Amino acid sequence: MKALVFLGGGRITSALIAGLRLTQGQAEIIAPQIIVPRIIVPQIIVPQIIVHDRNPEKLRELRRKYRVGIELDLHRAVAQAGLLVIAVRPDSVRELLGVIGPPRSTVCAISLAAGIPLRKLRQWLPGVPWVRAMPSPAARFGKGLTALAFESGLPRNLQKEVTDLFERVGGVMKLPEEKFNAFTVTYSISHGYHALAALAQAAEELGLDRKTALLASAHALADGIVAWREASASLDELLKEAATPGGIAATVMQTMDEGGYQKIIESGLRTGLKRTRENAKR
Repeated sequence: MKALVFLGGGRITSALIAGLRLTQGQAEIIAPQIIVPRIIVPQIIVPQIIVHDRNPEKLRELRRKYRVGIELDLHRAVAQAGLLVIAVRPDSVRELLGVIGPPRSTVCAISLAAGIPLRKLRQWLPGVPWVRAMPSPAARFGKGLTALAFESGLPRNLQKEVTDLFERVGGVMKLPEEKFNAFTVTYSISHGYHALAALAQAAEELGLDRKTALLASAHALADGIVAWREASASLDELLKEAATPGGIAATVMQTMDEGGYQKIIESGLRTGLKRTRENAKR
């Protein structure tokens, strides 16, 4: 049986594995012998997920937390893959694919690298079907959202296999590749964390203690969005309901808008979009 192999053991790999573990159940198989420098661990029962990384400490930590197989040898890791997830920084992708070379066995490659288009991935590692995926760290809790872009002609069975994988850790959206970068700079949960931190800090400046400031700010952001998701009303209707003309909420929003609130957000997204385009030129 072919494995799900991650090349790169960083944060997004950890988040995806944690999310998969939430829904994996009890299905387990024998993993290959695990090899680390000067330490040989006998065969053990682990789920069929294998991670390769150049950092042995990172691998050992992933094995300890999630009971995954680990493999220090890049080519041995690739040889075991049915789905090969490229989870390294964008500036490392070309070098990594050059070292891999054409895989000897059938494999579907999934790139998590922001900004690098399918045409370059095919150029750097030809002969394999490619998918671009942009998963969220919220996958760790089964609350992720992943955008997928399939290369033209990718067989339906592979599209389903990849889609099913990411649906296990949250929602999935299939997007044309030309919309991928805009999605990337918009969907990040960093926006929520950033807004929560800014709102709570402002509330503390008004005299609230840290705990109360965070609780009030989290309600304003998280519960408001939950209400929007569950409501039959439109966002505009909900805004009108929450902000009576001339009232406190309406005054706050008006002041923020006049201070450039919308323009600051748009500026941030455009800067992020520029960065993804720089990745494509590597």
